[in-house]
Amino acid sequence: MTQRQRPRVEQPLTPGQRIRQLANLANGTTVLGLALARAARTAVSRGPGGLVIASGYRWRIPFAGAFTVGNVVICRAGKAQLTSNPTLLGHEEKHCTQYAWCLGFPFLPLYFLAAAWSQLRTGNPASANFFERLAGLEAGGYVDISNPRPDPRGAGGIEV
Repeated sequence: MTQRQRPRVEQPLTPGQRIRQLANLANGTTVLGLALARAARTAVSRGPGGLVIASGYRWRIPFAGAFTVGNVVICRAGKAQLTSNPTLLGHEEKHCTQYAWCLGFPFLPLYFLAAAWSQLRTGNPASANFFERLAGLEAGGYVDISNPRPDPRGAGGIEV
């Protein structure tokens, strides 16, 4: 005799999550994210917090494990792998909120300008990127090289 599994009860959306969901729907970025997910032939399903998870992304660009367009989190891995990593999912959810704060489409050029600025300053597109820093560099799998750590061999890297 097998034990029946209880159906998973979804948490209701917070007022902030509902506002973000509606804002990104109204500003068109969630629709763009769904169109991109469909064009890339990903598996689309509901995620936590009003997010949409598009898993199995195979296109070469952008080269990232996960990225967001509106309230759509597009990832190379499966949904279960993404939702079992609350740190990364939380990072991507913050980007969804950034889309809403930027009124949708303006987020895209602003993000790319911030990435270019970071690339010029640090040699990588994330360390000095305002949006990545607000979403949490480490949570997104980035290393913060904008604040170099002291050389462990000496006093702050200074030879004595």
